Amino acid sequence: MPTVAQWVEGARLRTLPNAVAPVVVGSGAAVAVDGFNGLQAGLCLLVALSLVIGVNFANDYSDGIRGTDDNRVGPLRLVGSGAAEPKTVLRAALVCFGLAAVTGLTIAVTSGNWWFIPVGAICIAAAWFYTGGKRPYGYAAMGEIAVFVFFGPVAVLGTLYIQAGEISGAGIGGAVGAGLFSASVLVSNNLRDIPSDRETGKRTLAVLLGDRDTRGLYTALVVVPFLLTTLVGFRQPWALLGFLAAPLVFFSLRRVLRGDTGMQLIPVLKDTALAMLVWSLGTGIGLTLG
Repeated sequence: MPTVAQWVEGARLRTLPNAVAPVVVGSGAAVAVDGFNGLQAGLCLLVALSLVIGVNFANDYSDGIRGTDDNRVGPLRLVGSGAAEPKTVLRAALVCFGLAAVTGLTIAVTSGNWWFIPVGAICIAAAWFYTGGKRPYGYAAMGEIAVFVFFGPVAVLGTLYIQAGEISGAGIGGAVGAGLFSASVLVSNNLRDIPSDRETGKRTLAVLLGDRDTRGLYTALVVVPFLLTTLVGFRQPWALLGFLAAPLVFFSLRRVLRGDTGMQLIPVLKDTALAMLVWSLGTGIGLTLG
């Protein structure tokens, strides 16, 4: 049986900013239109956290049984390392997805937004089929697009609409920025794994683009959110607090652009996720103050 520390590492807590960021931005946008609802914001956060941890365990299971993680460079994978039986990790993923489903149903019942049920079902399916099933889209260079959509527009605007019953321009800008940051986290991970993914036949976008172009993609993904912050800042000056994340992005970009590889890129994943969290907090607080 894996230890508690191994379970925690397998949950990949460094990816949790992907869950927190869109809810913070969406809730800040809700405050800006006088529509904040603490209960719904908390439930949206629980859904997001459950989905992210669930997809991490699902990826661990699916990649592990395929042998994709046999020579992995990055953080511990429970199945690939042999620390846990595949069925045990699969159960953990299903428990997380179940919690997300129950919480999503609670949101629908308490808010009266019944459309949240099919949207939630699609999110759970997307989380599973990223690396699960016979033809996972994560193996067909579609991972970044899915991450952008589900952790950007879907999560941010869903959080905003559940609370306020409307969509705002600032919310749309925040949704695009959060989605781009989430995609950059995945790109930083896949950039590191290009050699091993290429060997195992995992056709990520990074594998298709190659090392140089993937570094260019990462650069664009972490720079554009700050351009959006500037645009939103013309109407909501406090939103410029998002620039507090710039130093973290600088350190990540320096590693990516100077050509770091393998283990040298592990800090990039951490710093990119932290930058996304700081950017979202700055943006959310800025929209609230505005």
